[in-house]
Amino acid sequence: MKGKKLSLLSSILIALAAVLVGLSLMFPWWQMIFFAPQYPEGLNIIVYPTKLEGEIDIVNGLNHYIGMENFSEENFPELAYLSYLVISLAVITLLTAILRKKSVLYGLIGLFVIGGSLGVWDLTRALRKFGTNLSPTAPIKIDPFVPPLLGHNTVANFVTESILGYGSYFLIAAFILLLIPLWKDRTR
Repeated sequence: MKGKKLSLLSSILIALAAVLVGLSLMFPWWQMIFFAPQYPEGLNIIVYPTKLEGEIDIVNGLNHYIGMENFSEENFPELAYLSYLVISLAVITLLTAILRKKSVLYGLIGLFVIGGSLGVWDLTRALRKFGTNLSPTAPIKIDPFVPPLLGHNTVANFVTESILGYGSYFLIAAFILLLIPLWKDRTR
């Protein structure tokens, strides 16, 4: 049974992962920037785990012309409870560091994989909904489209760039920190 305990260094790495998960709440997780000749500096939709920021009113005003639904916190109900899930994940990560059991670490890594996959699926679903459910009575007719989760896209005279925010990078770093003990303590 003793051979299944994680090393102290591994426990510290897992605790650091818990801190990164908690810190991710203070930073954007995802951003979409809209560039056009009339907006060379770009218009932003910035997604935090608890709110939306950026020039959302301007983007919604422009999206009205192509019949796209408004971006709003009401259209993203996840924002009302996501912070609680993230705090819970940080607490579970910290408990994993304290318990120092490989079996618990495997379960935590599973939670990260499931949570990350659900997050990517949810955002992809929302982007598909916004780009394909265009109003038939819109003043400007365009073909339905799916804004990219990452990368760029062109719609009319707008080029959009979708990027990860610092909060996502903190979560990715936390996940990597959880994987290191699996390699480091593989013989324990």
